[in-house]
Amino acid sequence: MKKFDKERVLLAVAGPVIALAVAFALSAIVLLASGKNPVEPFALMFEQATFSDIQVLIVNQASMYYIAALAVAIGFRMNLFNIGVDGQYQLGAFMAAVVGTHMNLPAVLQIPLLLLTAVFTGAFWSGIAGVLKVTRGVSEVVATIMLNAIATSLIVYMWKPDVFGVKVGNNSTTGEMHESGWVPGIDLGEAGEIYGLIVLAALLGIGYWVVLNRTRFGFDLRASGASTTAAAASGVDPRRMVLSAMLISGGLAGLAGLPILLGDSHTYNLNFPTGIGFLGIGIALLGRNSPVGIAFAALLWAWLDKASPELDFHGYDKEIAVIMQGLIVLSVVVSYEAVREWGLRRQQRQVGAELAAGHVLGADNNTTKEVAGR
Repeated sequence: MKKFDKERVLLAVAGPVIALAVAFALSAIVLLASGKNPVEPFALMFEQATFSDIQVLIVNQASMYYIAALAVAIGFRMNLFNIGVDGQYQLGAFMAAVVGTHMNLPAVLQIPLLLLTAVFTGAFWSGIAGVLKVTRGVSEVVATIMLNAIATSLIVYMWKPDVFGVKVGNNSTTGEMHESGWVPGIDLGEAGEIYGLIVLAALLGIGYWVVLNRTRFGFDLRASGASTTAAAASGVDPRRMVLSAMLISGGLAGLAGLPILLGDSHTYNLNFPTGIGFLGIGIALLGRNSPVGIAFAALLWAWLDKASPELDFHGYDKEIAVIMQGLIVLSVVVSYEAVREWGLRRQQRQVGAELAAGHVLGADNNTTKEVAGR
């Protein structure tokens, strides 16, 4: 590997490693300050990760986190902050559940129909913020926050029995989906079953990398995110790229809830996971918008979620995992800025050294010519 490649890999890895080290250290300080053992909680959670049933839970949860984080990362690459991933994810899953309950096509048609329903619902919801931004200059942050609240209220309305809701005891549901829309999982025996749509999550990660790094559209997207004026000067329409990024981000967000919807719950109810879109922001930051980095970050977040309940049985608050997640996000921001500054200084020193070396070489050549001339 070339020296340049080694340095680039070092810069890419340094940020997450520093962030995790700082987050673990600060969490230990919090435990110590509260009179608790600063090491045992982590040992307990690491032990949980060795159990096969917990591993299945972690992988299943990570598949949802991964798709949500990819949706956030698309916006980040365009210099957009799509905070509305959570609303897009919930609305996409809800509409897919409604369609899956009221339509019963053969599986070869039913499953693609549900996937497309989720994609178009999420894209439509994010597209509202995109249109507002390119036509009226409304900040996507403000628009998506408001759309999150509207999405929640809209779901509550559609849960009414006279709309799409089905009451099961005290629980509001969309009714059970037809089996033709269920996606079979990977059976691991006593350990449980991995969601079948984990394959979709992996394909989305591959597609994300290919589109951004191997297509003209991906280059235009990254160029527009880096500098809209420079992109416009090269013939790229920044407004079109903003709208495209928001639509793609929302479409991916709409798929985030389908692994559990089609692989386990088969209905959208009050117990359906929430907050995944917001967690996707931290995961995308920790993964540095890289599909591989996001995968590791999603697994880390899922591990914190699924291993922390064990802490309750040993006298520790499981909320220590939530504290760690928050500390990771804060540490990521600080560490990435520190690594960026370090990288810039290192490049400046290298350029200075090369210029100095070139000056010395030039002086030596001039001296050699003068001697030869004499």
